[in-house]
Amino acid sequence: MKIDLITLFPEMCESVLGESIIGRARKSEAIEIKCHQLRDYALDKHRRVDDTVYGGGMGMLMKCEPIALCYEAICEQRGARPYFVYMSPQGSTLTQEKLKELSGHENICVLAGHYEGVDQRVIDSLIDEEISIGDYVLTGGELPALVFIDALSRLSPGVLSNNECFTEESHYNGLLEYPQYTKPQVWRGMEVPPVLYSGDHAKVDAWRHEQSLLNTAKKRPDMLERAELSERDREILEELTIDN
Repeated sequence: MKIDLITLFPEMCESVLGESIIGRARKSEAIEIKCHQLRDYALDKHRRVDDTVYGGGMGMLMKCEPIALCYEAICEQRGARPYFVYMSPQGSTLTQEKLKELSGHENICVLAGHYEGVDQRVIDSLIDEEISIGDYVLTGGELPALVFIDALSRLSPGVLSNNECFTEESHYNGLLEYPQYTKPQVWRGMEVPPVLYSGDHAKVDAWRHEQSLLNTAKKRPDMLERAELSERDREILEELTIDN
């Protein structure tokens, strides 16, 4: 997967994307991420990429031409038109299902907005999809873009050591993850569930699935309404609800 990020703060983004799992994946070339300074495509000596809003109002708006020129340069560099995502509080909420869908794209370009957003003509002519990370507003689009890129990158082959690293996590299969434990076996009087050190892998798998169902029922019952549950899952939920 190749991801391009259009931003006013590439150094900020590089400092995050150059660390930990994503940083190692970039070094091993399991994924390619490039940060592009939008001001490099400004048309005046002051490198301005924003201007006042027609009709009046507070704040400034990001201009069309720098964004278009930067995106067109990325298209030329990639030899293809990347799927263009704009991080916006007006976009559809980011979910694991959306990430799985977008992970099918070989090339993705992400625009981190600023100020009061971007000229509507950019959205109408260039943007394929607006995405939000939640119903709140931040001071800029860099943090949402980094969240999006991190979550998307993890689904790219070779970024994680094993697909199970993400296929068993919360949200991936429509359920929350089961509780997990590490050493010591007993901590301040609280013991790890005996099934987890029983050595019986079938029982461990069954326990984890039951706990995943129960965890989702307790914390996010709304997810159960959308999850694909088997008849046995529904029986387990009924039994667990009665017991708890």
